[in-house]
Amino acid sequence: MSRPTMRQIAQVTGLSEAAVSFALNGKGGVSPATVTRVHEAAEKLGWRRNVAAAALSGARAGAVGLVLARGRDGLGNDSFFLRLIAGIESVINAESQALVLQIVETLEQEQETYQRWWSERRVDGVFVVDPRTTDTRPQQLKGLGLPAVAIGGTPGFGLPFVGVDDAAAMTVLVQHLAGQGHTDIAHVAGINDLLHTRRRVEAFAAAAKKLGIRAHGSYLTDYSEHSGLEATEEILALPERPTAIIYDNEVLALAGLATFNAHRLDVPQDMAVVAWEDNIIWTAIRPQLTALRRDPTVMGAEAARSLLELMAGTTPEDVQMPTPQLVVRDSTVEGAGR
Repeated sequence: MSRPTMRQIAQVTGLSEAAVSFALNGKGGVSPATVTRVHEAAEKLGWRRNVAAAALSGARAGAVGLVLARGRDGLGNDSFFLRLIAGIESVINAESQALVLQIVETLEQEQETYQRWWSERRVDGVFVVDPRTTDTRPQQLKGLGLPAVAIGGTPGFGLPFVGVDDAAAMTVLVQHLAGQGHTDIAHVAGINDLLHTRRRVEAFAAAAKKLGIRAHGSYLTDYSEHSGLEATEEILALPERPTAIIYDNEVLALAGLATFNAHRLDVPQDMAVVAWEDNIIWTAIRPQLTALRRDPTVMGAEAARSLLELMAGTTPEDVQMPTPQLVVRDSTVEGAGR
């Protein structure tokens, strides 16, 4: 079966091919009634936009992009990005936009992807995740003229952003553990040069100091299970080991629990455990895990709305998400979930 063409749409509507092209590609020069009439005819004929041809003509690509520069070991079991993408899709689908997803190993490969997408006119805008302490992506994307919104960004990052107050969330965790009588705690953190890692590390030390408890430091990882195991083993080998550990995501927390099992340590009697990300699995295991609850789908939806606004020529307001909610369960308070 041959693909429907603009000429066929023009014949059905009685309009010129130029008017049909303007209506389908969102250009001026045609009335709203004509745009509606053309789109209705196109839908009945089963017409679909040719992305390659649109790129050559200078029209919009009808797609937005997301590049994840994370090691596959750490990314594969992390539900945050799956839920984030679900939130993005919930908004862009309604605008007939597609999401182009690319997974790479390094930041350099991520930036090469942006350059290629721009030269191919593959996407109309991008989401930037995992802002770095020293980050050249905002400058690159501005130079390309490619609209971009930072997920997890902060004021001064250089792009419109949807952010979370990681310092406030970490303070909530430390206060909870201190309130349960813990005076020695440790933190298994993420990748060193990520902005949110640095904010959490600094907040961990500051909150512990303010409360007069001992912080055994933040142990940096690449978010993989292997690095989580290594960090937990290192903590357990301390001469005066802590009585509670905060883990920065689900993968690291699961690695910690596996390590405790191997050492025949009981949670929370021998070690209290907190996970930064809540997950339904935490209610299925024993003991149930205390965790910070936030909804990445809402974050993704907010970012998508901001990017669509930016692509339309309006600078969106920065969005600060609510501080994640602490859900207290058995892993920090014995019997809390019963």
